[in-house]
Amino acid sequence: MFGKAPMKLFSCRSSKQLAEKIAAELGIELGKSSVTDFSDGEFQPCFDESVRGDMVFIVQSTNPPADNMFELLLMIDAAKRASAYKVIAVIPYYGFARQDRKDRPRVSIGSKLSADLLSTAGVDRVITMDLHADQIQGFFNVPVDHLFGSSIFAPYIENLKLKNLVISAPDMGGSKRANAYSRFLQAEMVLCYKLRKKPNVIEEMSIIGEVEGKNVVIIDDMVDTAGTLVLAADMMKERGANSIRAFATHPILSGNAIERINNSALEELVVTDSVPFKNSSSKIKVLSIAEIFAKTIQAVNLNHSISTNFVF
Repeated sequence: MFGKAPMKLFSCRSSKQLAEKIAAELGIELGKSSVTDFSDGEFQPCFDESVRGDMVFIVQSTNPPADNMFELLLMIDAAKRASAYKVIAVIPYYGFARQDRKDRPRVSIGSKLSADLLSTAGVDRVITMDLHADQIQGFFNVPVDHLFGSSIFAPYIENLKLKNLVISAPDMGGSKRANAYSRFLQAEMVLCYKLRKKPNVIEEMSIIGEVEGKNVVIIDDMVDTAGTLVLAADMMKERGANSIRAFATHPILSGNAIERINNSALEELVVTDSVPFKNSSSKIKVLSIAEIFAKTIQAVNLNHSISTNFVF
């Protein structure tokens, strides 16, 4: 009778810090790997230990640059060619997720293409967190374990013990996520409605609901330029909100996003370490997702249910 395949955890370069935290939570050493860089910009990842017959977990968020995605693809391919038993991609932040449909003529569906590339490379399973759109799970032909930031955000919000709490979504697309928080926390909900001229540029925003005298918590899956978030927070402050906090799983924080946050009405922005970034703001607090990913990896390895990791 064959024994269970050993588990090994590896990391690509961009997510090594988070991978080391996950390994520490699991009580194991991070697997040995290296990358050879060539003068023309090409690179070649390599496993520096045998993975034959192993359950191989590879940690890498696929935020820009595109090299992050391609490095993950090369690592998956290398593991398959090295006779790994199973290869599981641990993608805390799944990049290109905003390209989940044709929102105008003659554009690609980038999140579907990314899923196809991962499948072609030979991935057997994907573990990710707070996809921009839930239906992206259906783009894969392999199992997808979709985790939620609520498992760490909801307890944090409860511990704040805010009176007159109101949960807000920064746009109509986030209403489902905000509604789940409002039900769990037994709080009212308000919505922000925005019109865009083009990506990252807001033409108009309005707030649906009452925020005067309330402590507002804005829930989102990511914060990129922070334009929407800051505009919503400033409008809520003008309408008499006592305090405004925001919770966003993925801190993309491109351009002058941190400067915008520092100069905004936001009291606090709470994010996770799904994406590495240099935090230069006293307003931004980072919570680690290492524990929930470690628990999920352990459950997948042992063929146990992962539903106990969900708060709601």
